[in-house]
Amino acid sequence: MQTVAVVFEAEKRLSLQELELAPAGDADVVVDIEWSGISTGTERLLWDGRMPPFPGLGYPLVPGYESVGRIAAAGPDSGARMGQRVFVPGAACFGAVRGLFGGAASRVVVPGRRVTPVNENLGENAVLLALAATAYHAIAAPDAALPDLIVGHGVLGRLLARLAVQAGADPVVWESNPQRRDGAIGYRVIDPADDERRDYHAIYDVSGATGLLDMLIARLAPRGEVVLAGFYDEPLAFAYPPAFMREARLRVAAEWKPADLVAVLGLIEAGRLNLDNLITHRVLAADAAAAYRTAFADSACLKMILDWRMSS
Repeated sequence: MQTVAVVFEAEKRLSLQELELAPAGDADVVVDIEWSGISTGTERLLWDGRMPPFPGLGYPLVPGYESVGRIAAAGPDSGARMGQRVFVPGAACFGAVRGLFGGAASRVVVPGRRVTPVNENLGENAVLLALAATAYHAIAAPDAALPDLIVGHGVLGRLLARLAVQAGADPVVWESNPQRRDGAIGYRVIDPADDERRDYHAIYDVSGATGLLDMLIARLAPRGEVVLAGFYDEPLAFAYPPAFMREARLRVAAEWKPADLVAVLGLIEAGRLNLDNLITHRVLAADAAAAYRTAFADSACLKMILDWRMSS
């Protein structure tokens, strides 16, 4: 059994390749992928060669962890059934080619416990579930305060703001790029240069920028918290005296867990979280090289997805 997959051969070198898939076992499912998303955070670091040391990192590799497809075959112990549309958070089924994260392929073999059935009505928007679960994980931590400032108005920042609003918060979002200040639903997006506030209680940074901590700490109220919810490729540092004066707290939001995905699906089903108007670009998987260049270089591209439906 074979698949067509995006392969990062080396830094900034990509190709589409036909790969042999690992045989499916009794607990596995075979999924024909319909759409996969391109991450401008972790995948861009993989592309640029800037990803910090990470288990499974190396080239060649199949990227992608935001995939949606239909189950074409289900093992008797998989707990799944043929025909279900499922979210796939990646796969490791490509033999000598590494699966980090392994979702950008026309077909994958993955344990049935790893896939999550999704509502048919979600369609291509289901690729956003990983980012939605990441945002939910950040604000659902024990004793977490809802954000009153969010730094960054990409897809993760927008999802975090939407979740905060539905939870009763009134967040402000900083965005320095004028092209990305539209699309707010129930919250305000402003240029950080126009904001003089220094009394934020919970600042959530999803920008991934490594030089912001001093500025963010300076905007905190006493005993306020900075939450690092992006992904950072360089060491972070801050000046101690301002943080000392404020008794500032620093929290790192790790990757999402299965329970976060279940919670997000419940919010979507209840009409409390909307995933619309976040996917801005769609390209056939055959044009993956151009799609990755656009996703990484065009600031107007919030979320690029690859359409695999003609590649199976």
